[in-house]
Amino acid sequence: MNYSEILMQLKAASAFDLYRLRAAIDRTLDEPNWMFAVQSRLRVGQTVEYFDPQTNASHTGQLLELRRKQAVVLDKTTGQRWLISYAAINLDGADVDIRERSRQGLGRNEVAVGDRVGFVARDDKERCGRIIPLNDKTVTLECDQQQWRVSYSLLHRVVDLDAKVVEGVEILGPPGGRTVSGKR
Repeated sequence: MNYSEILMQLKAASAFDLYRLRAAIDRTLDEPNWMFAVQSRLRVGQTVEYFDPQTNASHTGQLLELRRKQAVVLDKTTGQRWLISYAAINLDGADVDIRERSRQGLGRNEVAVGDRVGFVARDDKERCGRIIPLNDKTVTLECDQQQWRVSYSLLHRVVDLDAKVVEGVEILGPPGGRTVSGKR
């Protein structure tokens, strides 16, 4: 499914249209046949991938319990138990990334909590950091023990925080390190 195309269509919709669409989707997902279709492919103890809308990212967990409308999952990274909708479980390994077609920078749906991104600050210094929370129009980044609120349009991907740029030439960190990309 082309989420970028759907998002473009949704931007032309009114708030009421979006609200009605959300209500229709919620009703459809609550129909027993959708839940039974997912439940039939699950077993307690199974490792599953699920999507968390709060972090806008996939997580891996172990299925602990199958309830009537939701599943109990133990997140493998945090060790926390979560009650999640059956619809959030990615049984078919679908690509969960939504790539928006923004003019510059990154879109709200292209980043997730924990991603490393960079930006050029007002002092013309490039800064890199990890996303703490996602906000409506900005992200909060932790950079060098400081927090920065940065607009999505100013962000670029960062692959290597150890790389240095000297006189326009990128000097990479140790092998297996990450490289800086998206420099303007």
